[in-house]
Amino acid sequence: MSRLKSAIWVSAYLRRCQIEGAYAVVRRRGSEEAGAVFVEVDRLDGRVALYGPAPQSAFDEAAPDRAFTPLHADDTIAAAEADAILARELRFDSDLWIVTVEDRAGRHFLEPLVPR
Repeated sequence: MSRLKSAIWVSAYLRRCQIEGAYAVVRRRGSEEAGAVFVEVDRLDGRVALYGPAPQSAFDEAAPDRAFTPLHADDTIAAAEADAILARELRFDSDLWIVTVEDRAGRHFLEPLVPR
């Protein structure tokens, strides 16, 4: 089974956010084919939650097409801290996507979400 292209996945994710009543935007466009996707959920109070690709070791045999994990231990972090994490990720992989979701309730719409 082939993996869904990143551009198609992001487009579907943006639509899902819109349907759920959350505003979402592509902050950084990565590789159309296989760029890693990072999702920042902005609670509009200076705090954000940041999610990135879950490691393959988090799955048994049947890995989902895409799964995400929180990139920090607390529920939320300061926006500046999230920016620093994303800057480090960009130094490692310049083909990544960054999607920002604005939602006061902190909904991320990511399934499956692998605990840290």
